[in-house]
Amino acid sequence: MALRSLTRHTLRNATLGFRGLQTFSLPDLPYDYGALEPAISGEIMQLHHQKHHQTYITNYNKALEQLDAAVSKGDASTVVKLQSAIKFNGEEGGGEPPKGSLGSAIDSNFGSLEALIQKINAEGAALQGSGWVWLAADKELKRLVIETTLNQDPLVTKGPSLVPLLGIDVWEHAYYLQYKNVRPDYLKNIWKVINWKYASEVYDKEFP
Repeated sequence: MALRSLTRHTLRNATLGFRGLQTFSLPDLPYDYGALEPAISGEIMQLHHQKHHQTYITNYNKALEQLDAAVSKGDASTVVKLQSAIKFNGEEGGGEPPKGSLGSAIDSNFGSLEALIQKINAEGAALQGSGWVWLAADKELKRLVIETTLNQDPLVTKGPSLVPLLGIDVWEHAYYLQYKNVRPDYLKNIWKVINWKYASEVYDKEFP
């Protein structure tokens, strides 16, 4: 997982109010901000975690509180309006080449790891504006696929049978401080810190 997704899946729950409203707090990263250097600078990680990620959590909590109030009042129009804010703000080590069943699946579906990386990098570089490029396991087709999504859209918008194995954030703020506007350089270096261990664990769970 890259940048925006690195910590969004590890939010700690906090219970507020007698109705059991769930809000969230910013967790610490399980590693130092400089742990992904030189691929991703410590400055980018600190900015992303302390500023961008904190802003998402703050806005998400605010939207949840407004939603709770709207539901209590039976205000259906406000509930609908808040859905986009909740969707946007509440989404969700590496580098060692994948081995085992995931490594074999990559060779079978793409020819080689190098071919997979080239295809993902090409898809990510061609994506207009902000978004994500994904390696996913398609449970229906029983194979690996590459997908892209725009802005904050999660992979499930491309189909319910898709399980994300890794996602690369190509929002400009994920790399601009270090790579300026040269997204291909960022995509080339991000592979040095991809968490293949996590991807392999998810794949083995889906295809035991």
